[in-house]
Formats: sequence, C-alpha cells, structure tokens
Amino acid sequence: MKIITEIKNHLHKKTKALCHFIYEDEIPDWVNEIHGRVGNTIKQTISNTEWKEGEIRIIETHGLITAERIILIGLGLRKNSNAEIIRNSTGKISREIQKMKLPEYTISLPKNVQAEFVVSIVEGAELSMYNFDKYKSNTKKIPELCILIHNNEINKTVMKTQKVNMGVMFARDIANLPPNDCYPSTMAKFAKSITNNKLKCRIISKECLEREKFNGITSVGMGSKNEPKLIVLEYNLKKNVKPIIIIGKAVTFDTGEISLKPSEKLEEMKFDKCGGCVVLGIMKAVSELKLSTSIVGIIPSVENMPGGNSYRPGDIIKMYNEKMVEIINTDAEGRLILSDAISYGEKKYSPKTIIDFATLTGACITALGTNVAGFITNNDDLAIKFSESSKRCNEEIWQLPLNNDYMDMIKSEIADIKNIGPKGAAGTITAAAFLAHSINKNTPWIHVDIAGTSWIQPSTKYRSYNSNGATGFGVRLTIDYLTNN
Repeated sequence: MKIITEIKNHLHKKTKALCHFIYEDEIPDWVNEIHGRVGNTIKQTISNTEWKEGEIRIIETHGLITAERIILIGLGLRKNSNAEIIRNSTGKISREIQKMKLPEYTISLPKNVQAEFVVSIVEGAELSMYNFDKYKSNTKKIPELCILIHNNEINKTVMKTQKVNMGVMFARDIANLPPNDCYPSTMAKFAKSITNNKLKCRIISKECLEREKFNGITSVGMGSKNEPKLIVLEYNLKKNVKPIIIIGKAVTFDTGEISLKPSEKLEEMKFDKCGGCVVLGIMKAVSELKLSTSIVGIIPSVENMPGGNSYRPGDIIKMYNEKMVEIINTDAEGRLILSDAISYGEKKYSPKTIIDFATLTGACITALGTNVAGFITNNDDLAIKFSESSKRCNEEIWQLPLNNDYMDMIKSEIADIKNIGPKGAAGTITAAAFLAHSINKNTPWIHVDIAGTSWIQPSTKYRSYNSNGATGFGVRLTIDYLTNN
C-alpha cells in the first residue's frame, strides 16, 4: 500500500475523501473552520450520531470545499480510546474506501497526536488491505493513503510501522500458501530471499541433519518425499554478544502421519507452518528496521506424511540433546522438531533469550479460544516484558503454569520422556514440558502456542485489519519486545 504524508491544512487538501476521527460527545474544533452548508451538515451529523467505535458517516461536499466528501469515523469515548480502537476503526474506513472504489483518500491527524496513534492508523490502514489473491484471476485495487501531519517527525513513525507491516504480510503470504506450493525447500527459498549484508542464511540439509543426529527433525520428516530442512538466519551477530534466538515450527503440512488426523478441516493443516512464517516475518522486519540487536532465527521445517518410512507410535528416538523419547503419538510432532532446534540453538549460540512460536496444540484452543495465545516461560522478567508488549500491540497472550507436576506427566517407563502426556490433561502445558527438557534452566525461555491465533477460525473475533487466512500473529508482538528491551 502506498502511504504518503503531507503537511497541509485539511481544508486545502484536494482528495476523494477527507477522513476525520470523532469522539463520542465531542465536537472537534476543526468543524468550526468549515462554513456554509457543509459545515452545518457536519455539525448536525456529529450531534445526531452516537459515535461508537467504527461508526462511519459520509458527507458529500458537492464542490463547496476542496475535498469531494468528508468521512467521519467514530472512536467512542475519549477516555476509553486505545490503540486497538484506532487500528480497528482505521481498518474499517480503509475497507469502506476500497468498497467505494476510490483511488485515494486522506486521513487528517488530530493536533498533538501521539506516536502510538499514528502507528495504529498505519497498521489499520495497510493490514486491512491485505488480501491473499495469488490464485485469483480478479484482484481488488488498493487505494493510496495520504496522512496529513503536523511535523516531519511523524514520517519516521510511518516508515517504521510500514516496515513492521511488511514483515506481517510476508508471514501471511507464506502461511497462506497451499501445501502443493510450499514444502520445506520452499521455506528455505523464502529465507534466502530476505538475506543481505547483515542477515545471513544457512540451510542444513537432510544429510547433515542425519549426520549431526537431529533425530527429532529427521524422524518426523521420514514419511515424506519432501526432505526436512533446518533453516538458520543470523542477523547482526557480534563477538562476545549473546543473541536472542527466535524459533518457529514449520510443518508445511501435517497429516498426523501414522496417528492420522480426521479429514474434517484437514486442509487447514497448511497453517501448521505459521510459527516458522512468523520467524521469517520477524527477521525480515528486523533487517528492514536495522535493529542493533543480535538475533538468530531458527526454523525446523518438515512435512508430516504417512509412508513406508514413517516413524511409528512405540518408537524410541534419541534427540539432538541425547535424551531418549518414547513416541506415543506421531501427531505430536511439533515438539520433536522444536526440541532439536532449541537444543541446537542453545548449544551453538549460548543465547541471551530463546523465544519459540508454534501452532503446537489444539488444547490451547480449548483452553483459551482463538483470540488469545498461551505462553509458558521459565523467567518472570521475560513474562512481564512480553506481556507489556502484548498490551501495546494487542496481540493477546496469557501465561500458563509449568511446574514439576506437569514435568512428571511426560515421564516414560521405558525412556527418559514421552512425546505426549495423559489424554485430556493439560495438553498445552505438557507440550511445553517436553520443550523444557531442551532448555538449560539458566537460559530465559518463552514458548508461545499460537494454534488459535495464527489464522481466522469460526470463533475468531472480527478485526478489520485481519483478512481471512493467516494473521501473522507474533510479528508485531516480537518486534515490539525487541525494540523496547
């Protein structure tokens, strides 16, 4: 989406639509600057409307002022206003503009506006225009947006936000790809496509994975003709500086393998790669923003398919960290590939922090629904900082506990641990307990289960800036964390 900024009086802006935000029970000062019939109509419209969030009114100007029409957008009561309301309302007006088939529109910023307000406008406008139309013959045209600003400092905020949006949309594009067009090798190509002088990429092939005993990754990938890959992206690595590691599960399609999934909604299992897509989106945004932080992105990518070479329930696997795992269910595969990636990342980089994203458990949807991601951590400070970022960007997360009782639930009688706990008992937590076996207790770690939030599902709350398909959940959250800590 093309977004430009301009320092100009809103009354002198020639545009198809001039958009103003309106708070409930308030008549803004700028209304008095518009005289005659248009000004009177605006005043009457404001007085006669209850300006709830997202309420829209369109006023034709009939050539009496420079703008062809005035569009008013409600934000509710000022005391209740927040970034999410602004983001959602901006998305609604942007969709309305597109529906009207206008080639461009203008949003006039209120005076003394805060940077957070501008961020929400740019996010709402641009992300609401995202549409996965790669396989459609007819595509919707995206209108150009002009934001009327009061000083050039706002330009920096606009440009920074657009770079984060690029990461979100990059993650969405890859996650939305169908399984016949996205394999582990495809994920590797996308990783290579974002490299530059500061962002390096290494792809660890099946042969190397087997040689180095990444048995969690290779076991899950054995049933498919599409070979597994371990993708490593290194950004701004420096000597004697501990990086932050971000890991994402990328199962490009998940049948459940021998523990075959039911056919209902099986087509949605293309979204089992969303964790890896989030990491790609984060690394793209980090590179575009030129952050000073040292960051490593690791993506274990497999296709989980049944076949003559598939691993089986009852198998015992020696993981990269040398722990022996009894396989109870081959559909609990994400924790196996994540475990290898986590152990490798910690061993090779001695990181400051490890963050992992995964569409790991349906139990997380049962517990928290499809609008809140669950998270588990071994570090209270990390929990606080991640929760603060969640509140700022409105990608909602909720902390779940992890104690020795849960760790005991995955103990095996014939191996060190098993890959699934008791049926129907704390599935999200026991999955995290499995991952915890891969973590040195001194390394701060946070695991985010995005099974419910990664794509739009029937119970997903409507947000104007999320279209059908993948949401890119986790990109804005992590960029906020990285830029504020």
